[in-house]
Amino acid sequence: MQSPVSGYTHSLRSLAAILKTAATHCDDRSIDPDVLLNARLFPDMLNLIRNVLIACDTAKGLAARLSQTENPVFEDSEASFEELQERINKTIAFMESVPEAGFEGAEEREVVLKFGPEEARFMGSTYLSNFAAPNFYFHMSTAYNILRHNGVEIGKRDFLGAA
Repeated sequence: MQSPVSGYTHSLRSLAAILKTAATHCDDRSIDPDVLLNARLFPDMLNLIRNVLIACDTAKGLAARLSQTENPVFEDSEASFEELQERINKTIAFMESVPEAGFEGAEEREVVLKFGPEEARFMGSTYLSNFAAPNFYFHMSTAYNILRHNGVEIGKRDFLGAA
């Protein structure tokens, strides 16, 4: 399997740029950043912070699982735009440290995820295409949509990032 790292780090860098725009939006309009950081699209959905953390965890998890590398544990204590930027940077740094050779044969490697007492088993290629990628982009899109819904001037090009 070719390493999926570059596509995910590209998207995480786009997310970092979007968060920087959101922080500037707050500064320019004298908005308490906590308003955006804790915003949700609907009351039973996760807030901006949680969506960013899950996008990061999904990205680092896929790199670790597919390469059979130790998945670092990051505390989920981020509460500011600056701390979210640090989390994204730590995630990217970990992902880029995974050797390309670690992904050789990953499409046929079994991936086991635990959800409390339940577990899900995937072949590597199915895990990537049917679980990790949709989960990652769901949380990326939700973070983007929370900010866009709250008036942050971002668009599709911001989500896609620089070519």
